[in-house]
Order: sequence, then C-alpha cells, then structure tokens
Amino acid sequence: MKTMNHIALLSLGLGFCMTPARAQDTGPSATGNERSPLQVAQRGPGGGGPRGGRSGGSGFQSAPLAKDEAEKKILDALEEMSRGGLGMSAPRDDARLLRLLVESSGAKHAVELGTFRGYSSIWMCLGLRTTGGRLTTFEIDKGNAATSRQNFQRAGVESLVTLIEGDAHQEVSRLKEPIDLVFIDADKEGYLDYLNKLLPMVRPGGLIVAHNINASMADPAYIKAITTHANLETLFINAGNDGISVSMKKR
Repeated sequence: MKTMNHIALLSLGLGFCMTPARAQDTGPSATGNERSPLQVAQRGPGGGGPRGGRSGGSGFQSAPLAKDEAEKKILDALEEMSRGGLGMSAPRDDARLLRLLVESSGAKHAVELGTFRGYSSIWMCLGLRTTGGRLTTFEIDKGNAATSRQNFQRAGVESLVTLIEGDAHQEVSRLKEPIDLVFIDADKEGYLDYLNKLLPMVRPGGLIVAHNINASMADPAYIKAITTHANLETLFINAGNDGISVSMKKR
C-alpha cells in the first residue's frame, strides 16, 4: 500500500479532498431512492454532495517553484500555455498531481490517452525527467498533435515523449513494455475499453488515473469497473469540479 500512502500524503499537501471508493454500498439513500455506483462513490462516507462535498479540500493553495533552470524552463512554458490560450486539458493542480504521482512512484513508463495540446503531458515530464522515464501519449487530432510537438519543444521535453497519432483504442496494442502509470483523459465513453486493454500491461503497484470523474461526465460503467475489481484499490480526488480517480493495481 506504499503507493496509495504516497497519494494520500500528496493529496493532503495539495489540499485535495479524497473519497474512498464505496460502490459496494448500494443501499437506499435518505430519500429512499436507490443510488448508482457513480453516485455512491462520489458522495463519500459523509454524503457531502455529488463531488465530494467541497472544492479544493482545505482551501490552502501553493504555487509551483523551480528547483533549477531546467525546471524553470518547463514551468515557464506551462505558464505560457495557460496564459496564451495554447490549451489546458486539465486545471493546473490536476496536472500537478500527475507530476507528483509520476515522480514519487519512480515511474519509468507513463502512458497518456488524450494528449490534447500537451499540458498534462509536460507536467508528467517534469517527474519523468527525474526518474529517467518516458511518456507515450496518444492523440487522434492531427492539429492538436502538431501543437503538442511544438509545446514539447518549447518546454525542452521532446526527448522524453513518444506521441502516437490515431485512435488510441486501436493504437494501444502497439505498447509492449510494462506501464507504471496510465492517465486517461480522452473520450469518456471509451474509458472502460482503455482500462480493459491497458490494465494487463500495468505493473503490480502501478496506477490508473482518470480525469473528469464527476457526475456530469463520468461513465458509470467505468466507475463500476474500478470500484468492484478486486485487483484495484481506488480513491476519488476532488481538486475542484473536474474530479480524478486514482486506481492502484494491487501487488
């Protein structure tokens, strides 16, 4: 459970609200209505609303600080992306969490489904540059892929990234090496298919992280899968309204 302890400590540091998966609790609510696995998992033990009851956890905030010039270059590129409208597929702290998970777990191979314009990818590269790892990311849109490559070069992380263009549902079969961390931020109805195809490739102790896990966007089939699979330990983290699930493949 070392990896999940890392997640708990990191989430407390960022002020996130963490909710244990409780999909097995399908009893009636206070109104007498049956709750779906998605509703139960997101309400948490205190019943604090559909997205964990609070936004931003403790309410404390922290800003990224550069340790060296190389990190400063990457952070500057990310700040330019956020200011210049170059494409953020996730809020900054959601993406920062990815960096923390990658670096603290010592990930050597991270896989991203849905590059968009490379914002989350670059945050993961901040961790991968210290672990000696690399990122394989999939993007179906040629324009987004081209913009991502430019952003990778601007941040100086292009040597850490393999960007594969095409439909990830088909292209993931090209992956052969073990995976330490998967980040899913693509077509929401496809999350379950991604999980089924990639889980066998994830090493024991590895992580599957999914974005937009909230009542309006998450696929209930995916929520059911990650909260009822005996080989997964799943937590829900709310840094705002987007929602993230983190599932560890048990050893």
